[in-house]
Amino acid sequence: MKKYIITFLTVSLLFSCASDENYERLNQDPKNPTEVSEDFLFTSATVSLGDFLASPNVNINVFRFISQYLTATTYVDEPNYDLTNRNIPQSQWSEIYRDVLLDLDDAKDYINESDDLSQGQKDARLGQIEVLQVYAWQVLVDTFGDIPYNEALQAETITLPAYEDDAAIYQNLIERLQAASALLSSGQGFAGPDVLFSGDMSKWSKFNNSLQLRLAMRISDSNPSLSQSAAEDAASKGVFTGNEDNALLHYQSSPPNTNPLWEDLVQSGRSDYVAANTLVDIMNDLEDPRRMYYFDQNLGDGVYVGGIYGAQNPYSGSTHMGESFLDPTHAGIFMDFAEVSFHLATASELNYNVFGDATTHYNNAITASMNYAGIEDQTAINAYLAKPDVVYNSANSDELIGTQFWIAMYDNPLEGWSVWRKYDEPSLNLPGSTGNPVPLRYTYPINEQNLNEANYNAASQAIGGDSQQTPVFWDVN
Repeated sequence: MKKYIITFLTVSLLFSCASDENYERLNQDPKNPTEVSEDFLFTSATVSLGDFLASPNVNINVFRFISQYLTATTYVDEPNYDLTNRNIPQSQWSEIYRDVLLDLDDAKDYINESDDLSQGQKDARLGQIEVLQVYAWQVLVDTFGDIPYNEALQAETITLPAYEDDAAIYQNLIERLQAASALLSSGQGFAGPDVLFSGDMSKWSKFNNSLQLRLAMRISDSNPSLSQSAAEDAASKGVFTGNEDNALLHYQSSPPNTNPLWEDLVQSGRSDYVAANTLVDIMNDLEDPRRMYYFDQNLGDGVYVGGIYGAQNPYSGSTHMGESFLDPTHAGIFMDFAEVSFHLATASELNYNVFGDATTHYNNAITASMNYAGIEDQTAINAYLAKPDVVYNSANSDELIGTQFWIAMYDNPLEGWSVWRKYDEPSLNLPGSTGNPVPLRYTYPINEQNLNEANYNAASQAIGGDSQQTPVFWDVN
């Protein structure tokens, strides 16, 4: 099992000579149980998803490279978008399908079969699971495009699942979140096993609605009518209203429950990553006060020099990640108020009927990002908001929102990549060693090409070719 299960699993072996059943337990391996409860599955899936989103490990997740927040010192295949050498698409595919979606699906079965839960408790738990499953499905769609969906979790009966249209999946995910809204208000869901909100169902409702807003705004170019109706519905039901609502995974100070960033940046003893010049140069030009949080001052007070993106870089001569990111307890981000506010700013700019106006939401987003970085001086924040290249202006809203949104997603790099694809801002660099274009998607895993060949071929043809330069359906501009 994955991290955090230790927190919720205390095994007591009580032996007795009173029955054959107790003798039978001697033949069971307590470290590899044949069945685990829905509590353990829910926690394990949540942490698996959070670990995946946070990890900088090049064998697992290279979104910090693709978004050009970090670059490498010596091994530069991944910053040059060679994702097949380590079979990174397969790692993500397996992690999300096996360790997140399947665990959550099994948890659903246990909940539905339980005689110990009221219907309201069952519904609330199923609602929490729906939010996480929709989140995981969106990760897969945003990364690959068309994917196996309805047939994907039926391995006992369907071993070679067909792929489905990514736009149709998105529409269904929005419908699932709308249905989950009622489930979450029906009773008390997971509490102790809930490592995001500790069973606070009002926060789960906000998370559900905020995720619906994310999906709605992602499709504003490809399906404007659905985007507007879904965004307005989400906003009316209640989304995040401050950093206190953020969906965060709080890690612990000792292995195995530490943030994956600490594991790869500190515990490993390696010096493979430095801040990329793409991000550093933009933040330097803006004199962005978040630099003191995002970056270390290993080159001197107020000195920030990014490594050339995609080229080999000296570790000692380049700016490193900030001290906070080296803390094993550094929280992992599923979603935050800054992201929600940027979505609302775009919705307002498109004249959707959501509360507030674009300028207010835009300023709220930057302020929330600043506050999360420990910057509380409102005078300093206001001075930044008034800078000519920052102050909100509808005439260049995509450039302003896109750039500031991307900066704010530094610690949520999958969203950073999606922001760049959505807004086409800011301008990213071509990698120094190859000049390859920035990927618009991952190619499908090699296992799919070999083991699910017919469905793989059909999907590749449907999306216009299994290439890193084939955009997902919502990336239309």
